Amino acid sequence: MRLGVRLALALLRGYKIFISPYFRGCCRFVPSCADFAAEAIDRHGVLRGGWLAARRLVRCQPLCAAGHDPVPS
Repeated sequence: MRLGVRLALALLRGYKIFISPYFRGCCRFVPSCADFAAEAIDRHGVLRGGWLAARRLVRCQPLCAAGHDPVPS
């Protein structure tokens, strides 16, 4: 696995361990935004996966529809 991908996934794991527990049940999507970001980065690399995760975070608000939103192939 490339260094950038490993670093990004480690940062996401840290977020899930130390920060995410304070915001339980806040994500409007399945999988959660952090899980989506990890899968997108693992599947598409840091740049494209990061872009997909950023677009997902912008949609994670009350004016957008919620529900199942998998990582695109």
